[in-house]
Amino acid sequence: MESRRKSLDNTPCAREAILHGAGGSVAAGLLYFLATSRVKRSFDVGFAGFMVTTLGSWFYCRMNNAKLRVQQRLIQEGIKNKVAYEGTVMDPTKKGKAEAPSGPS
Repeated sequence: MESRRKSLDNTPCAREAILHGAGGSVAAGLLYFLATSRVKRSFDVGFAGFMVTTLGSWFYCRMNNAKLRVQQRLIQEGIKNKVAYEGTVMDPTKKGKAEAPSGPS
């Protein structure tokens, strides 16, 4: 049981997705039960709500994490290029300034 918990803790978005799924399960099952008073079918709807909510939450979280990783990689490359080219002719911050006339118009 302990090894399963460790893998769940190390899997990004897994904990949040399961918690959202539990909430979705309760909400879907309870709403269906209040509407129809059918216990077994309410359980089935609750289980389906768990699956849909868990998977939806997990995919949404994973997409956001992937987008964040891409943004971080772009920022890291930009910082690395700034450090590498700072003070040289290839400095991107000096290009705009070098092309502009230096004297008054």
